Amino acid sequence: MSRVHHTDGFRFEGSLAVIGGGKMGEAIVGGLIASGVIEAARITVVEPSADRRADLATRFTFVTVGDGADALPADVVILAVKPQVIDSVASALSDQLASTLVISIAAGVSSARLEALLPDSSAVVRVMPNTPALVGEGMSVVSGGSNPTAEQVDLVRALFAALGEAIVLDERYQDAATAISGSGPAYFALVIDALSRAGVRHGLPRDVAQALAVQTMRGTAELLDSTGTSPSDLMDGVSSPGGTTIAALEVLEARAVRAAVADAVSANVARAKELGL
Repeated sequence: MSRVHHTDGFRFEGSLAVIGGGKMGEAIVGGLIASGVIEAARITVVEPSADRRADLATRFTFVTVGDGADALPADVVILAVKPQVIDSVASALSDQLASTLVISIAAGVSSARLEALLPDSSAVVRVMPNTPALVGEGMSVVSGGSNPTAEQVDLVRALFAALGEAIVLDERYQDAATAISGSGPAYFALVIDALSRAGVRHGLPRDVAQALAVQTMRGTAELLDSTGTSPSDLMDGVSSPGGTTIAALEVLEARAVRAAVADAVSANVARAKELGL
């Protein structure tokens, strides 16, 4: 596994077209601009919705267009569209993507599937980012298809490292990675919501309960990352014999929380494979 965190000093001097101006498209270009990796003038975002284009224009200075043909050719193209429409989008733009580095963030869609729709000279790299990219704390998993060079994969890794962290993995791990980091923010949000509501039930104001849960999750993640402590050791360190934490953990274990998480990840992987068909 190759990992890059917040690339320092890297600058992309080419042109970038982002097909899709939704939340992830916005997160990607916003993060790239904020990090200084690319100038806004080098970016064109393709978004068919006039209202959404107007919304983006209030916050960014990059060019927005309604038709992909107006954004191409470009040195790098990011397909930031839903898996259900990526085939039609790739097919419609195929003639203009020759000799282009094409990045897809569509969950479950293999690079081989895209390569079959694009010119042989295109290089496809598959990436699964996540929504914390909006605040520069994203986790992106990068996998090259059959055509890109090692240098092109490194370029993609460096671009997405500007949004937080980026790792390069063989594509066979993409579905599992998607189930953990791509969808993970939703799982953690569910836990924070559950803790917040429980705090309210026991008398805490909602904003206080949420602040306690959010900072505790943030601090725990930083503690695990910076010290290399295993989750099991961290739990043992917090759990005094006969104390409050062990009483709570016993309830979670009795309710099979670990099994529920494992089943959720399995369902996520299965759905990704369905989308990739």
